Amino acid sequence: MDFGRTETEAEIVPGVPFSLQGRTALVTGAGRGIGRAIAKRLVDAGARVMINDLDEKMLLESEAELANPKRVSHITGDLTDPTIPELIVHATLAEFDSIDIIVNNAGYSWDNVIQKTTDEQFQAMLDIHLLTPFRILRAASAFIRESAKKEIAASQRVMRKVVNITSIAGTDGNPGQVGYSAGKAGIIGLTKTLAKEWGRYNVNVNAVGFGLIGTRLVQPLTDEGAKMEMHGHQIRLGVQPSLLDSVKSACPLGRLGTPEEAAGAVLFFCSPLSDYVTGEVLICGGGFHF
Repeated sequence: MDFGRTETEAEIVPGVPFSLQGRTALVTGAGRGIGRAIAKRLVDAGARVMINDLDEKMLLESEAELANPKRVSHITGDLTDPTIPELIVHATLAEFDSIDIIVNNAGYSWDNVIQKTTDEQFQAMLDIHLLTPFRILRAASAFIRESAKKEIAASQRVMRKVVNITSIAGTDGNPGQVGYSAGKAGIIGLTKTLAKEWGRYNVNVNAVGFGLIGTRLVQPLTDEGAKMEMHGHQIRLGVQPSLLDSVKSACPLGRLGTPEEAAGAVLFFCSPLSDYVTGEVLICGGGFHF
């Protein structure tokens, strides 16, 4: 089955120099924020999209907002459950008969300085930011390899895309985020290694590293602020207001990024514009570094 782009398809989305019609994407952490914005960009470009999140309510809101029942489906599940990554890969193949784009976006922060970080807390950051993407990509590997071999035998070049999400905390480090930074640094190593393993199968494997993007994870931190429950723990969400102010003043663009801007960087790596780019990390942080 050839999901390659044609010149006719490239004209479907006005003002966009490419089309993702006929392509299937899997986007994790798509219940809100950056993940929802990524899914919307992909749907608008013509792709079929399977979205995943732990929060069923927010996932249904995303699906309703995307408003394209023929090209959008969802599967709820905790990706840190070892059985779920393989389940969502199989569900995507069952629903759409292909996986051409994988965006490993799911994640959260559980911060502390090293002397106050427990083994459980540190491992949780590795599980969601590194182990989960590994399991998803391992589960998808059989389909990707078998499909590529058939396409290559038929003299077809069909480029598939993997986009892993990292952070400037992973490239530069950040005090108080020893676990988060370690997980986000690890995904860079996975990205660069898989780019070399999967190049023979016409897969571009890249990463986007975010700076501070305006989501619930970077709202001003207060005692009464937002929390999320994860494995029996109530985790406070947000960052210190003083840090937000210092980031804005130190950032060359003078502000936080938006989820839509973050999704734009991801869309580049999902598109034919990146067909000869692999093993790279694109920083989307407004020029700010910790």
